[in-house]
Amino acid sequence: MPLPTLLTQHIARRPQRIALLQHIAEQGSITRAAKAAGISYKAAWDAIDELNNLASQPLVERSTGGRGGGGARLSAEGERVLRLYQRLKALQAQILEAAEESSDLDLLGRLMLRTSARNQLQGQVSGLRREGRYDRVSLALGSGLEIDALITHDSTARLELTLGTMVVALLKAGWVRLLTEREEAEAGSNCLQATVEEVLTDADGASEVRLALGNGQTLCAIAEADWLVGQQVVDGSAVRVQFHPSYVLIGVPA
Repeated sequence: MPLPTLLTQHIARRPQRIALLQHIAEQGSITRAAKAAGISYKAAWDAIDELNNLASQPLVERSTGGRGGGGARLSAEGERVLRLYQRLKALQAQILEAAEESSDLDLLGRLMLRTSARNQLQGQVSGLRREGRYDRVSLALGSGLEIDALITHDSTARLELTLGTMVVALLKAGWVRLLTEREEAEAGSNCLQATVEEVLTDADGASEVRLALGNGQTLCAIAEADWLVGQQVVDGSAVRVQFHPSYVLIGVPA
């Protein structure tokens, strides 16, 4: 099965993230792999989450253990992607030799987009319907999970969205809200079941909560540390998350 286009393009423009897979294969640990790559533990997991979300299957499998503990190894899909990365490195060398001048590379760099959105989920357009001034775009994320996005008619046309189009849904962590047990989800909002993988709290009392979805993709949310303690939200907790469709941004390959 060919590698999904979105992941292939990500590899081409973010090779340093794929290189992290090599360190994981060699070290058998996220902590040691991050050190070998010269990045923080959190940055390593951010990269892995993004890659896993864009891939059709998780690339890294994590064993039990606390923060910095436990082990990690590449899945069969991860090993396949790593082999692809190694081939791309060879092709990259050929491309650099073929570039007529350095400005060619600068131009390509400007055409590649990075985003501040913490969450990037690969999905397929499964529904399109008009709602007043907007279009509600349903995205199938896999394993029966589906979310909606609200975008303008013009955006739908400009992105050339049709049923079956593969897209990336972008969502800031601050837009993902954790719900209490008794709290009702807001009507019309996306509401998903998730499991807390890890809670990282900063010095200001804000916590970044990494959440595992049922399809293997990952979401990140921001919550107050005191609220998490009061709700007894810890690693392994089953929670619900909510975000409005208007917060979901849609990207397609250029």
